[in-house]
Amino acid sequence: MKAAFIQRPGEGLVTGDVEQPTAGAGEVLIEVEACGVCRTDLHLLDGEIPTPKLPLIPGHEIVGTVVALGSQAERYRIGDRVGVPWLGWTCGECEQCLAGRENLCTRAIFTGQGRDGGYAEYATADERFCLPIHSSLSSEEFAPLLCAGLIGYRALRMAGDGARLGLYGFGAAAHIIAQVAVHEGREVFAFTRSEDVGSQEFARRLGAVWAGGSNEQPPEPLDAAIIFAPVGELVPSALRAVRPGGCVVCAGIHMSEIPAMPYSLLWGERVLRSVANLTRRDGEEFMELVSRVPIRTHVHARPLDQAPDAIEALRRGQTEGAEVLLP
Repeated sequence: MKAAFIQRPGEGLVTGDVEQPTAGAGEVLIEVEACGVCRTDLHLLDGEIPTPKLPLIPGHEIVGTVVALGSQAERYRIGDRVGVPWLGWTCGECEQCLAGRENLCTRAIFTGQGRDGGYAEYATADERFCLPIHSSLSSEEFAPLLCAGLIGYRALRMAGDGARLGLYGFGAAAHIIAQVAVHEGREVFAFTRSEDVGSQEFARRLGAVWAGGSNEQPPEPLDAAIIFAPVGELVPSALRAVRPGGCVVCAGIHMSEIPAMPYSLLWGERVLRSVANLTRRDGEEFMELVSRVPIRTHVHARPLDQAPDAIEALRRGQTEGAEVLLP
């Protein structure tokens, strides 16, 4: 089959022919219809996140059709449409799993990191960690919901139910969660690079009441802020922007170093927390929400052989919404 893969971190994506996988016990073989391109893939490519296996096919926003079942696989039927997110397997036995925090499982395996992902014509997945898709959205429109949407959803819940929400970095995740927040009646304040007026206008079109540079202060204090951009310098900026008692959530899997900052920014019972991965319960809740909220994903779809171009467009911040590959 055709695939795009990481041969060695730091050397860019390679496209070519690889052996088609077969479904093992409890797994399904999926014919990939679309796979979103996530910033995590960029961090893997650059070696900022470790890769337990090489070569590695990245991609963890997979939408496709089940075409074969491994032994003991019985949750899905051939022809079912499913989504495959970042969380690919957990042990179910450790302290974190037993406490309902499988996102923190010490033995977890992640799609497109510990096992091959969806930058390919076919992919396998543990059927227990796949999500059934019953949406009218096309596969390319749905793909970004499986990470940008899911991680954004978890971050939004961690941020609490405050009325004024700041979003730092207005890429794939923010453009989805902004729509959810507006639907919930919140005011959204979008922060981008100061020169990125295109993203600021995009945010306003999606309902943001204010959009400006990440070096600016909002016109009024925020109840909470979510940082999607992997930039540690945004942490003190976001803390300055939230009111006492407010919350700042770091939603990325990787972030540059957070600079030293005065304790006064955290004082006043402000909360600084991170979001790590997701749980299957997050997936179930978000899929139910997607069925009720009219989310429209903005995607730039490309054929699989243009995966290197999609990654570079993401690196340069040139995409309005999300990049999606179509095998």
